[in-house]
Amino acid sequence: MRMSRAFFSTLRETPGGVETAGQQFLWRAGFLRQVGASAPAYLPLAHRSLQRIEALARDGMADLGGQEIRLPGQEPAQVPGASVARGYEVAALVAGLARREISSYRQLPQLLYTMDAAAGLGVLLSAVSLDADEEGLAQQATAVRMAFDRVIRQSGLQALAVAAEAEGTAGHLLVPIPGGPGEALRCAACGYAAMRYAASFGKPEPVAEELRPVERVATPHCKTIAELATFLGVPTSRTAKAVFFVVEPLEPSSSPQLIFALTRGDMEVEEAKLAQVVGARQLRPATEEEIRAAGAEPGYGSPVGVHDCLVVVDDLVARSPNLVSGANEEGYHLRNVTSGRDYRPDVVADIAAAAAGSPCGRCGMPLREEKGSVVASMARLGTRIAKPVGATFHDAGGQLRSLAMGAYQLRLDALLAAVAEVHHDAAGLTWPAAVAPGAVHLVLLPRPGSSGPLPAAVADALYADLQDGGMEVLYDDRLDPSPGVKFNDADLIGLPVRVTVSARSLDQGGVEVKRRGEEAREVVAVEAFLAGLLGRAGGETA
Repeated sequence: MRMSRAFFSTLRETPGGVETAGQQFLWRAGFLRQVGASAPAYLPLAHRSLQRIEALARDGMADLGGQEIRLPGQEPAQVPGASVARGYEVAALVAGLARREISSYRQLPQLLYTMDAAAGLGVLLSAVSLDADEEGLAQQATAVRMAFDRVIRQSGLQALAVAAEAEGTAGHLLVPIPGGPGEALRCAACGYAAMRYAASFGKPEPVAEELRPVERVATPHCKTIAELATFLGVPTSRTAKAVFFVVEPLEPSSSPQLIFALTRGDMEVEEAKLAQVVGARQLRPATEEEIRAAGAEPGYGSPVGVHDCLVVVDDLVARSPNLVSGANEEGYHLRNVTSGRDYRPDVVADIAAAAAGSPCGRCGMPLREEKGSVVASMARLGTRIAKPVGATFHDAGGQLRSLAMGAYQLRLDALLAAVAEVHHDAAGLTWPAAVAPGAVHLVLLPRPGSSGPLPAAVADALYADLQDGGMEVLYDDRLDPSPGVKFNDADLIGLPVRVTVSARSLDQGGVEVKRRGEEAREVVAVEAFLAGLLGRAGGETA
C-alpha cells in the first residue's frame, strides 16, 4: 500500500470523545473514522489487522474440525428464555438447520461457525456446537474456549476466564486493561473470577435469635434506608430494602409482571442476577402506580400483604430474622419481619450485588476489581434452543433426543481494540507481528545528494521485491512531508519494522533498519535485508 494513494491520513490531534490511549492512537493513525452515530468505520489498515485476526480464528476453528457457514441476515424467531445476543440468534438459526440435517448420533459432534459483522455488535466469529449429551457439550465448550484463548495469545494478549452467570453455564474471556469497559471481580487467593454483575460472594451467617412479634412503628420522613436506620438507631444490616421492577410481556396480549425484589439494607439488588432468576430479558423500574396496584407503597414497601406480584428474596434476607421492613403505608415501618413466618417469598436466590472488597464465596478473601475488555463469550445452552424447534437425533438405542448445544462468540473488533490498548507507547501503536496490518513500514526520503542510485528507484524496487515475497508493506512514498513527519507517522502507525531508504543510507551501503520500540538503527545491504526478512517469513506459519 502506497501512502500517496492510501485511503487514510494521520492526525496530529485526537478527535473529541475518544478517551483511552489505544483508541486515540487508532484514530490518529487512520485506522478508524466515524461515518454515523453508531460504530466507526474500519479503514484499510484496520481491515488488514482484522483479516489477520480472522485468519487466526479460522485456523483455531479448523483445528477443532469446525465448518464455516454463511447465514441469512434476518432476525430469527423468538427463542424462549434466551438473550437477544447474536450468539443466541446464530444458535437458533443453526438449530433450525440441524432439525433437517442431523438425524443420528453418528453425525455428532458438530461445530459450525460464521464470520460476520452484526449491527451494533461489531465483527464476530459466532460458533455453535452440537452434541448428544451434556458431557460432550462440556468437552466441546472447553475446546472452543481453549481455541479462543490461543487466538488471544497469538494476538499478543492474555485473557482471564470469568463467569458470566451465577450457575456457571456461561462465561467470558476478559483482557485486563486499566479503565476498560468490562468490570470483573477476582480472587487473587483461589482464582475465582466473574463479571461483577454475576459474581457470587460470601455473605455473613445471621446470628440465631428468638423471633419477636411484628411491631408497627411510625417513621416519618424515612423513605431511604439510611434515614430509617438513623431514625430507629439500628444498623442498615438489620433492615430490608424493597426494589420494584417490571418485566414486559413477550406477547402484546399479556400484562406486565411486577417483581418485588428484597435485599438486606446494606446491600443492593443486582439487576442482572434478578433478570436471570425470573427468566427476563430486560427489567425496567416500576412506576408508583404499578407499585400501589400491588398493595405496596413507594418508599415504604413490604412483602407483607402484597399481591399480584412475584416476590423474589435474596438468600441472606431469607435467613435473617427480625428485620425492619416497610409497612406498605406512608410514614410507617414494621419491626421484626421474618421471611417464612410473616410472608412467603415466591423465589429465594442470590440477587445481591457483589463489589470490590466483598469476601470471595469460595475462600473468604476479599475480591478485587479487574477492569478490561470482554473479547469472547461462551454459553452451554443445553437443549433449551433445540427442544422448542424440534432439533432432535436418534441415539444409539434408537431413542429420539434433543440436541445439546453451545454458543460461542469471539469479538474480533474488541480484540483489535484490546491489542491497541495493551501494545502502545508514548509515540503510538506497537503491533505484535501476528496481527500487524503490515510487516514493514518502508520510508522513502527522496532528497538527492548521492552519487549512487537514486533513493526512489531503490525504494520502488525494494517495495516490489517485498510484495513479490508475500510481505504486507506500507510504503511511505509521499514527497511533501519532512523526514521528521514521516518517522513520527511510522511510530504512530506502529508496524514491527521501519526501513528507510535515503541518500545517506545508500552512501553507507544499504537501507536503515529500525525495529519499533527499539532505539538501535542498523544499515543493512538491500540484498541481505531481503534475504533475512523473506527467509524468516518463509519459515513462519501465517
